[in-house]
Amino acid sequence: MTEGQRDPTSGPMHPVRVGSMLYTLVDPELGHEVAYNRWYERDHYYGGCMTGPWCFAGSRWVATRAMKDLRFPADRNSVNDPVDRGSYLAVYWVEEGHHDDHFAWGADQVVKLYAAGRGFQERRHAHTVLYLHQSNHYRDNDPVPVDLALDHGYASLVSVVVEMATDTTTTALDGWITTEGLPELFTGGPVASCVQWSAVPRDDMTNSAPMDLGTPPIGPDATMQLFFVEDDPRNCWDRFVDYAARLEMSGHGLVTSAAPFLRTVVGTDRYTDLLW
Repeated sequence: MTEGQRDPTSGPMHPVRVGSMLYTLVDPELGHEVAYNRWYERDHYYGGCMTGPWCFAGSRWVATRAMKDLRFPADRNSVNDPVDRGSYLAVYWVEEGHHDDHFAWGADQVVKLYAAGRGFQERRHAHTVLYLHQSNHYRDNDPVPVDLALDHGYASLVSVVVEMATDTTTTALDGWITTEGLPELFTGGPVASCVQWSAVPRDDMTNSAPMDLGTPPIGPDATMQLFFVEDDPRNCWDRFVDYAARLEMSGHGLVTSAAPFLRTVVGTDRYTDLLW
């Protein structure tokens, strides 16, 4: 099911909708993996994001060395530069219509936390960017709504950036994604849904962060796609490689970043010894 069809997740029975996303991809410094994981999971995840107004869901994901080895393209990657930068990804949903309400709080809160000694200096941001919701696409006729996806317990998440070709149009690219690109990627496999986003340029709120936020937001003609997957991404990575190849052959666009992540195991240090 795609956005052009009747969406069973819409209507008055589903009034809580995601409108914005914080996508924050970070590396701990070597030797600080366990300390970083515990600080983020047991403090910053809540104190820096989840306790803020209108943030209604969050989840953490990890790229082990095996996951990083699957990333492409290796050169001029629009998110991971160099391609193996970024080990822990946290994703947060902010309710539709409340982007400024939450992120104004967040910009102020992170400064307060660091001033109070609740920061973590031994980390480096790879790509921390705000995104605005565009559209949802689903494999099933009665899907798990994207609004609930962070709480559903998917095994993995795949982040893909699509950049539009210079000699096509937004309508043509969207049409290809909807009618050709995603249906083939979805059919008969573990990829359950795709949610599309546009990046928010750096502004006063993000520029006030007490750290470098990594690679800049993707451009206005680029789209971030997050795929929710029911299996280990290694078992279906050929679908994403094929998706990127078919997109390039169509002439409508190019995948400039593709990266798989496993769900973290909350309350444990699992994967901290597998990052490098």
